Amino acid sequence: METNTNKFIHWIKTSITARMIMVGFLTLVLLIPLALIEELIRERATRQQEVVTEINEKWGSEVLFYGPILKVPYKTFSEKVVMDQKTKKTYTESIEEIEYAYFFPESLNVKSNIDPEEKKRGIYTTAVYQSNITAEGKFIQPNFKEVEVESEDVLWDKAKMVVQLSNVKGVNQINLKLGDKEHTLTSKYDNTTKQGLYTLETGNLNIEDLNKNIALNYQLALDVKGSEQIRFVPIGKTTEAYVTSNWKTANFFGEFLPYNEDKISDDGFDAKWKILDINRPFSQQHFSYLPDLREFSFGVNFMIPVDEYQKSERSAKYGFLVIGLTFLVFFLIQSLSKINIHPFQYLMIGLALTMFYTLLVSISEHSNFLRAYLIAGVSVVVLISLYSKSILKNIKFPIFIGVSLTALYTFIYVIIQLENYALLVGSIGLFIILAIVMYVSRKIDWNNG
Repeated sequence: METNTNKFIHWIKTSITARMIMVGFLTLVLLIPLALIEELIRERATRQQEVVTEINEKWGSEVLFYGPILKVPYKTFSEKVVMDQKTKKTYTESIEEIEYAYFFPESLNVKSNIDPEEKKRGIYTTAVYQSNITAEGKFIQPNFKEVEVESEDVLWDKAKMVVQLSNVKGVNQINLKLGDKEHTLTSKYDNTTKQGLYTLETGNLNIEDLNKNIALNYQLALDVKGSEQIRFVPIGKTTEAYVTSNWKTANFFGEFLPYNEDKISDDGFDAKWKILDINRPFSQQHFSYLPDLREFSFGVNFMIPVDEYQKSERSAKYGFLVIGLTFLVFFLIQSLSKINIHPFQYLMIGLALTMFYTLLVSISEHSNFLRAYLIAGVSVVVLISLYSKSILKNIKFPIFIGVSLTALYTFIYVIIQLENYALLVGSIGLFIILAIVMYVSRKIDWNNG
C-alpha cells in the first residue's frame, strides 16, 4: 500500500500529464474569484448609477420638450334610441359630447443655449446643466374636415395652448406670448404624467382670428435645469433647431442628426437641425388624443467621456485568458527546465493575477483608467516576477515572465480601447500566441506522461 502511495506521489511530481491536470484544475478554481470580482464591478457600477440618479432627481432629470400644441375642443353629436317607460314608445335622442383636437404648429424654430457642468458626490460624477430655450413660429387655421365638424361646433373661445415636458421640477421660468398677448402656463395632471411627461397648459384662449385664416404667431421662453441630455420633438411642419454649448464631449442622438459638419469644435458644439413634416411618420393634427411621440425626438447627450466600470468589466472578461496563459508559461518553463513548481505556488501566482482587477477597479474610482491600469499592471508584474525568481532560482526566467506578462497586459489594454477592430486584433494576437506556444512546446518529451 505504501509503495503504491509513493508511486502516486512520484507520478504527480514527475508526470507532465499530472502537471497539466493540476494546472487545469487550478485555472478552473480561480474562475471563482474572477466571477466574484466581476460581480463586485457590477455592484460598484450599480452604486454609481444610483448616486447619479439621486443627483439628477434633486437637480432635475433629462429635459424633453414637446410643444407648443394647440388644443381645441369641438362638439360631436350621436343619436341614441330611447324607450319611454310609460308609453313604451321609442324615440331618437341626440347626444352632445365634447372632444379635443390637437394641432401642431406650421413652423417651429427652437434655439437653446446650454451651460453644463460636472456635479460630484463622493467619487461619482454626472453631467447637469442650465438651459435657456426659446421656441417661436406660427399656427395656421386648423382643419376639421377630417372629422366632418362644422365651424360653428368648434369652441374657439375655449381653445388652449399645451406644452409637455419630462422635467417640470427644474423649470425656473416659462413664458408664452401669442400675438401680442402673454399667457401663463400651469401644470395639469393627466394620463401622460404617469408615462413620465408633464402637461402645462394655458387658460382658455379666444382665437377667433385662426378661424378667419389669420396666422397666430407664438413665442415661448423656457429656463430649465436638467441632467445628462436634452431632446426635442419635431412637431412643426418645418422644424429648425439650433443648440449651442461649451461642452466638448457631446453625443448627438435620436431620430435626426445635425446637418452641419462643423458642429463640434475646441470651444464646444454648435449644432443645427432642419426637419420637414415629410421626414417624420406623423401628421400635423390629431383628434381625440395627443400621441406620445418621444420615440421621434432628437437631441444632445452630455456624456461623461470615460466609463471606468465598463472598461474594468471588459478587462475582467479576459481574466481567464491571462491566468491560463501565465500558467502555460510556468508549465512550459517547468517542463523544459525540469524545475519543480508546487501547486501552492501556482495558486499564489493565480491569486496575484486576480488581484490585478481589484486594484484596477479601486484605483480607477479615484483616477483615470490608464493610470489605474498602469499601477495595477506594474504592481502585479513586479510581484509575480520577484516571486518567480525565488521559485526558478535564476534571473532569465523571471525576466522572461515579466516581459510576457507586460506584453499580455498591453495586448489586452489595446483590445479594450478598440471598438470596431477589437475582434480582429484579438484573433490575430491569439493566433500569434498559439504559434509561439506550439513552437516552444515542440521540444517537450510528451511521452514522459
